[in-house]
Amino acid sequence: MAVAPAPDIARVLREDGLVLDLGAARFRVRSDVDELVAPLVSVYGCFPFEFSPGFCDVTASVLRVRGLRRHLRPQVEFVVDGESPFEPFPASVHLPLLEWGLNFSFTERCTHYLLLHSGTVERNGVGIVMPAVPGSGKSTLTAGMVGSGRFRLLSDEFGVLSLETGLLKPLPRPIALKNASIDVIRSRFPNVALGPVFHGTRKGDVAHMAADQATVAAIHAAVRPGIVLFPKYQAGAALSVEAIDPAQAFSKLTVNSFNYELLGAAAFDAIHALVRSCVCRRLVFGDLDQAIRAIEMLVDDIGAGRVSAGE
Repeated sequence: MAVAPAPDIARVLREDGLVLDLGAARFRVRSDVDELVAPLVSVYGCFPFEFSPGFCDVTASVLRVRGLRRHLRPQVEFVVDGESPFEPFPASVHLPLLEWGLNFSFTERCTHYLLLHSGTVERNGVGIVMPAVPGSGKSTLTAGMVGSGRFRLLSDEFGVLSLETGLLKPLPRPIALKNASIDVIRSRFPNVALGPVFHGTRKGDVAHMAADQATVAAIHAAVRPGIVLFPKYQAGAALSVEAIDPAQAFSKLTVNSFNYELLGAAAFDAIHALVRSCVCRRLVFGDLDQAIRAIEMLVDDIGAGRVSAGE
């Protein structure tokens, strides 16, 4: 897709801001950090860039910190609604700061959805929700599934569940890969688009895997969830796929929700419906390719009627 030349992007970021329609929400990004332009284009280049003053769910900025520090130890800050929710970051960590800030802002402003801390993908019309705590291998598994070309990315970070329809809404922002996961994905899937590596951030080395054209073309195509999968990477572990009781799945999903307590009864009903209508499994894996094949087989079994919710 053709995008505006970098100088024009820089000008738009400094003025009205660059609008990104990312499916479940629209984001307006502003910045006076010219070094952000190339990384931003590298991970969002498949999305249509809009230059309009229309409504956005989130309007946020990455700005240079003023004062003497600007010359001695340059820093940038994330600003939303005139406030900076985080301490400033080194100026070289502009894109990770933007991504973490947009995650924060989305959870704060889009509470009309039930927001699960989960990777979400789709295959053959089956939505897969993968809740996991940090360090479980969720992002690597999500990136591997999408990189294989056999799953559509909905989101790396969020299960965006509509309270009205029970459908998963896409929010396919870049997948944040950390440390060893960067080389794992780069070596297995050389055709995926990875942005630059940012070394020594607060989460270690970070790189972002961009959504592809097919994913972006379907950013408004919601999907019905069919699998709730709790992944756990363990080095050297044999593959294990085990059924999990819906009551236990319910409990784990409430813990892995950003706004369960805020939504109250509506969230209870949504998660209850989710676990009752989905196949719930626990996945332990030590080999990424084996895990992807096992999930494909589970989707195929659901499609063929060999497995159904509650089993």
